[in-house]
Amino acid sequence: MNTSLANPQAQRFDVDARYRPTLLRAGTFKLDAGSMFGLVPRAVWSKGAASGAIDDRGRLTVSHNCLLLERVDTADAPIQPGDPRLVLLECGSGDKLDAKMQGVFEMQPSDKRPGRPRSIIDALDEIRVTPERIDAVVISHLHFDHAGGLTRLCRQGETPAWPVPPNADGGGGSSQTGGCVPTFPNARIHVQQREWTDAVRNRSVMTKTYYPDHLLPIEGQLMLSDSPRPFPTGHTPDRDELPRLPVDLRETLIAPGLRVFLTPGHTWGQQATRFRDPAGRDIVFCPDVMPTVHHVGAAYSLAYDVEPYMSMVSKRWLLAEAAQRGWVLCLDHEIGPAMVRVANDGRGDGGWYMLTPES
Repeated sequence: MNTSLANPQAQRFDVDARYRPTLLRAGTFKLDAGSMFGLVPRAVWSKGAASGAIDDRGRLTVSHNCLLLERVDTADAPIQPGDPRLVLLECGSGDKLDAKMQGVFEMQPSDKRPGRPRSIIDALDEIRVTPERIDAVVISHLHFDHAGGLTRLCRQGETPAWPVPPNADGGGGSSQTGGCVPTFPNARIHVQQREWTDAVRNRSVMTKTYYPDHLLPIEGQLMLSDSPRPFPTGHTPDRDELPRLPVDLRETLIAPGLRVFLTPGHTWGQQATRFRDPAGRDIVFCPDVMPTVHHVGAAYSLAYDVEPYMSMVSKRWLLAEAAQRGWVLCLDHEIGPAMVRVANDGRGDGGWYMLTPES
């Protein structure tokens, strides 16, 4: 088991802790369908299952899906002092984007906060959980639609945690609205070391996705992991090649029963999160290696990927692991049933899979 910088108490964390998951919908938004399906021709994806979700401007409606995990006290793994009790996986775009950017993505508006998009704050409020109660946040990667919710706009009387420097722009919208503060002030925030380094240096194929006002205010809360890569540095895997080390040996324990592992391709430091629920199901929060059910095909990768080929390879071995181990995958952008099981579709070559909704 990889121990990394983020889990100095990894041995104590290696227990069969259970978490009760609650799916949180932190708002819908729209992304260009051509970009969402990469090299797959429009003539193909426009006739598929996704066609009903495409608007007249060629945009695919997707969701900000997050999971709230509540630790369950069991005889085999009792909760110890200092253990996180409420863990949030992902936090969506947040509430800072200005009116222009909200319009670009046609973001779902908040019912309670006029002029602001629906965010993780709304989703938590609906289940009567305040952001201050969250003990840990795990982010798959730091693009704005996954990490924007780490900070929020200042309210009246609040002092910004990161005042925007003179003649600078925080990028995420707070520079025009009085600054921002961490949304989850009492939480440790878990990301991969590689992802953080790339984010603060803006290593991306997109010009506007790693925003300083999403990231710099939470720097003091960071817990960085350095999980083993699926393939050795410098090795180019074949299309259907599986990692030599099983996923168990590539995971990093970041809390009791809570594990992360790298799924590179969309970004170099993207991670998935695995936990076990009270019924004994292994659930994996699946990042943008497969954001919706329409991306199960090998070639269905995003135009936003930094390494499309590696993204395809990562999806291949992730689906193989899920089918073999009976994992339930939670898809981060699926607007329909977000929890699915994976099975080989019987074509015989082992590279094609079908997804079945899971309650």
